[in-house]
Amino acid sequence: MNARGLTAIDVHVHLENADGNNVANEAARKYFGNSGVDRDRYALAEYYRSRKIGCVIFSVDERLTGRAPIPNDEVAAFAAQNSDIMFAFASVDPTRGKAAVDEAKRLIAGGSIRGFKLHPPVQQFRANDKLAYPFYEVVNEARLPVIFHTGHSGIGAGLPGGGGVRLKYGNPMDIDDVAVDFPDMPIIMAHPSFPWQDEAISICLHKPQVYIDLSGWSPKYFPPTLIQYANTLLKHKVLFGSDYPLISPDRWLDDFQKIPIRDEVRPLILKQNAMRLFGLEA
Repeated sequence: MNARGLTAIDVHVHLENADGNNVANEAARKYFGNSGVDRDRYALAEYYRSRKIGCVIFSVDERLTGRAPIPNDEVAAFAAQNSDIMFAFASVDPTRGKAAVDEAKRLIAGGSIRGFKLHPPVQQFRANDKLAYPFYEVVNEARLPVIFHTGHSGIGAGLPGGGGVRLKYGNPMDIDDVAVDFPDMPIIMAHPSFPWQDEAISICLHKPQVYIDLSGWSPKYFPPTLIQYANTLLKHKVLFGSDYPLISPDRWLDDFQKIPIRDEVRPLILKQNAMRLFGLEA
């Protein structure tokens, strides 16, 4: 990634199938509103390149919602084709046991991915469940970062029974155990963690390798405590993320300009913290 020429780095971008028409996706569009962006991957690349924004792309390995994941190798290949502005995270469902561990080892050995994306509410596991620990051991040894979905889920919102998505799996306190047991594995807690925002802030303050990304919410809805800590004690540990295509960077950045983030902190959140976390050259 050519970070020097970028204005920002979006650490939370979903690569999706262009059609994407199923009940869960339609419910998500209703919940988030029309983002006005194209789900086609080539349109995604053009969107980010035209705005000089770097991005971390991934799919989600899950079977609960009926949304077909894009294979990790396909995600990595697309990132490689657009390596000036993007790199790939893989997604592996840790509940798949040995198959998940073997897939993680293969992907890491191949050198085409820079981290992993997990979504406990749709993968249906607690982050601190010991069944996931063999997977974490592999990632911890490689010192690669993991993005965990935390907090409320727009996926399944409004569907009968929430589409089967259990919100308890998004509690960030489960991640505190993971941070203790795998200190060499950087962790990004994705999203403002409603209704557990204070818990997420506490973990991020306490554990050196834990970060928070601000994706999945318009900044105008950020709770005051999150803004307070982003401006002060967590100014080096908060990251820009949009949740594309559900929320567009254009909308997110426009709303971000309207909240009381200090001038000296804005470039940290938008780009510099991600550069340091991912080891990108200035």
